[in-house]
Amino acid sequence: MGRKVVGPFSLRQLLLALGSVLVAALVLSIATRPLGTTDAGTLRDPRATAYLIGSPGTGLRPGSLAPELSVARADGSTFQLTDLDGKPVRLADLRGKAVWLNFWASWCPPCQAETPVLRDTAANYRDRGLVVIGVDVQETADDGRRYRDRYGLPYTIGEDVSGDIFHLYKVFALPTQFLIDGDGVIRQVVNGPVTQGAADGLVAQILPSSGAGAPSR
Repeated sequence: MGRKVVGPFSLRQLLLALGSVLVAALVLSIATRPLGTTDAGTLRDPRATAYLIGSPGTGLRPGSLAPELSVARADGSTFQLTDLDGKPVRLADLRGKAVWLNFWASWCPPCQAETPVLRDTAANYRDRGLVVIGVDVQETADDGRRYRDRYGLPYTIGEDVSGDIFHLYKVFALPTQFLIDGDGVIRQVVNGPVTQGAADGLVAQILPSSGAGAPSR
C-alpha cells in the first residue's frame, strides 16, 4: 500500500486525480476556443477563397426573384427557416429593406475569417435599412448560439439544420452571399468571403435610396 498523504489517498492517487483534472481542462479549452478570430488584423490564414462543398453548377442568378425561405418537401411537409429562438424568418416580411443572405458553417475557415466583416457591416448599415441573415447550414441551434455568442453577432442566425434552404438556393460553396434589394430581387451573388471594402460596395448596390451614403462607424 502506498504512503497516505491526505486522508485515505496515496500520493499516486492524488497525482492521477490531478492529471485527470488537467486533461479535462485542456480538452474543454480546445473545444471552446474560437476557430477564427474577431480581429481581422491578426488572421494568419484568412482563406480568402470559398470552401467548396459541391460541384459548381448553374445557381441562382442576379435579376431573379429570391426564393422564399421555405421548402415544400416530398412527404408533404414544409420546412420554414427559423431563427435561434424558433421564430420564422421570411423574406416577405423584409420587403423594402436590403437583405444580405449569408450561407455559412462554424467549421468553415473562410466563414470564420469573414465573420468580423459581416458583424461590422450589419452594425454599420442597420439604421440605413440593411438586414443581415446568416444561414447556418446543417448544424444545430446550439452550434449557432455558440458561434453567435463567441463572435458577438448582432444579426439574425437562421438554422438550416436539414440543408433545405441551402439546396433551394443551389449553394455549392461556403460562404456564399446573396445580396437582395428591397423588391426581393437578387442583385449580386458572391461565392467566397468578402473584405470590408467589398462589403461596403455590395451594400451600396442594394440599400434603399433613402439609406444610401456612408456607413455609421
